Amino acid sequence: MDFGKLSDISKVDFRLPPDAPETARVLADALRKPKPQVYVGCPVWTCREWNGRIYPSVAREKDYLYHYSRQFNTIELNTTHYRIPDVTTINRWRTVSAKGFTFCPKWPQQISHDLALQYADAPAGAFIESIKGLAEHLGPSFLQLPPYFPPRQASVLIDFLETVPEEIPVAVEFRHEDWFKPSSLVEDTFRQMEQLGISTVLTDVAGRRDVLHMRLTTPVAFIRFVGNGLHPTDFRRIEEWTGRLGEWFAAGLQSLYFFVHQPDNVLSPDLSLYLIRLLNQKFNLGLAEPRISAQAVQGSLF
Repeated sequence: MDFGKLSDISKVDFRLPPDAPETARVLADALRKPKPQVYVGCPVWTCREWNGRIYPSVAREKDYLYHYSRQFNTIELNTTHYRIPDVTTINRWRTVSAKGFTFCPKWPQQISHDLALQYADAPAGAFIESIKGLAEHLGPSFLQLPPYFPPRQASVLIDFLETVPEEIPVAVEFRHEDWFKPSSLVEDTFRQMEQLGISTVLTDVAGRRDVLHMRLTTPVAFIRFVGNGLHPTDFRRIEEWTGRLGEWFAAGLQSLYFFVHQPDNVLSPDLSLYLIRLLNQKFNLGLAEPRISAQAVQGSLF
């Protein structure tokens, strides 16, 4: 992911900001569950460099999803941002995926960027019908707003979200800088998202620390973490996230979707494994650990 990418991270303050004031209330109002549902994954499943590492050395590209879904329990499905999958494709994905595996499909750029959520009934309807076919494998859909979509267009966003059926969960990523400046309009938008059951996306990336706004609108956390090639700060950031997630679990967080990006994503499984092991050790979640050959991971757990 190029958004917020920096060539020099030496001066970046990677510390997590405090929670937004309303996050505690959202979690306190949530229905308590014995154990949160936790999903950790990568942004892609097609990566030839994973052959012999997390896939069999002779794995074929057409079989990558089969192998991926038996190593991780979720995927940030970015391919749907560029093309709405047809019925045959959706059926294949659903059929080959392991039990309990979830897809988090990204809304098509035609809807979010080209049309900016207006006059988008036809493509939105086609996308919704498509991803419904994932059935029990469907997780939150991911609506990324373009950087030119400011708070003054909040009514457009809410009008659009009101047309999405309840069975299609949605998480929204904001990018325009004004969404991260305190205002009654921004807070009103978050409140309306709460009422609609729409989640927010938290993006942890070096060059745009403002997008890590820490405002939850549902008891679902959707986190996009962008690492820097297993730099030591990647591991420290994951450790800090584990602490914050522990606070959220205790406060009432029901579900976590955590997606680990790396340059070219070749090393995404390594940092994902580090996170999963920490979560299992600290919270006894019993998450299956991906099996990685020839590990090249730093950190105290290895």
